Amino acid sequence: MKDTIVFIDAGFLSKLSKYFGRGKYLKNNIFNLSKIFSKKEGLYCKHIFYYTAPPFQSSKPTKDENKRKENYDNFIRTLSNNKIITVREGRCQKIIKNHKIEYHQKGVDTFLTMDLMTVPIKHKEIKKIILIACDSDFVPVIENLNSLGIKTTLFTYFDKKRGSNFSTSNELIQTVSKYILIIKQDFKDSMK
Repeated sequence: MKDTIVFIDAGFLSKLSKYFGRGKYLKNNIFNLSKIFSKKEGLYCKHIFYYTAPPFQSSKPTKDENKRKENYDNFIRTLSNNKIITVREGRCQKIIKNHKIEYHQKGVDTFLTMDLMTVPIKHKEIKKIILIACDSDFVPVIENLNSLGIKTTLFTYFDKKRGSNFSTSNELIQTVSKYILIIKQDFKDSMK
């Protein structure tokens, strides 16, 4: 069985978990989920890169912000104890738009793109990678990996609604070597 590396956009996975859970986050085990997806492709999961951002903290954090940060820190500490997982953290930006608060991760896609580009340099034996995401921003880097003989299998979820949380571009689907839709059962199976 050949080795692979799994790249996970945590923001996407989190949204999908909440969507499948109908407003409540489904529990999942990142390590097991990566192994399941690798096995579906006949590959061995050699390493996992997990891209996320800590929750927003105002200059004087509220009790809720402190609690979210404490839970996040515990989760990241647990993930980081597993030597097969590398955690990359961006930051969380708070935006107030039309009296509505929105939170956006910043820098996460940049870290993911940087690590994807190091595969042919640091992991020369890897010829197939797994990407768990839905962002068309990764098209140029995937095209570059294609030209270097590295195939990308995209595990994703999408719908046909333009502008939704799960509107994946045709360009991304056409750029990867293969795509597989993530299903709710994948989350349940990762908890076994």
